[in-house]
Amino acid sequence: MRVLGISGSLRRDSLNSALLRAAAERLPAGAQLVTFERLAAVPPYSEDAERDPAPEAVAELRQAIRAADAVLIATPEYNHSLPGQLKNALDWTSRPAGQSALNGKPAAVIGASKSMFGAVWAQAELRKVLGAMGGRVIEAELPVAQAHELLSDGRLRLPAELGRDLDGILAELLDAAEQERSAAAERLPLAA
Repeated sequence: MRVLGISGSLRRDSLNSALLRAAAERLPAGAQLVTFERLAAVPPYSEDAERDPAPEAVAELRQAIRAADAVLIATPEYNHSLPGQLKNALDWTSRPAGQSALNGKPAAVIGASKSMFGAVWAQAELRKVLGAMGGRVIEAELPVAQAHELLSDGRLRLPAELGRDLDGILAELLDAAEQERSAAAERLPLAA
């Protein structure tokens, strides 16, 4: 089972990238998290810029989403919403209209911030965007508040309750991916 991880933060020492690493460590055997590392390379979206071929980073992101069984996004919160570069990248992957790379793909959102709220508003906004893109969105949230206090040697050390919550989100995400895989197998025509 392949889960694509996307950090909505461009910072080198991002709390949300650390949260994705914590999620990767908690995945069960047989599942792996592969992180998309080129968010900063995605150019500003413009309908005028839609062309074939798509810009390289956009094509890579679309392909990474399509190749994954599920998508897990860790987002910070900027001005009570999601970061512009993350929204921009998602706008690209939703195009052309009706051909979103996320169509039918299970997706979950988690978030970490230095604030007391743990990016809860950004997570809600992002779930809305992913649903509009055709994703099969897991409605659970994981607000990791004051995450900078949980960071040690580049690792995010989640308290037991948050760890259980993250495990639950990952289990629900993987279950949805397995259901989608089974449904896709049933749709395949039988060989004659």
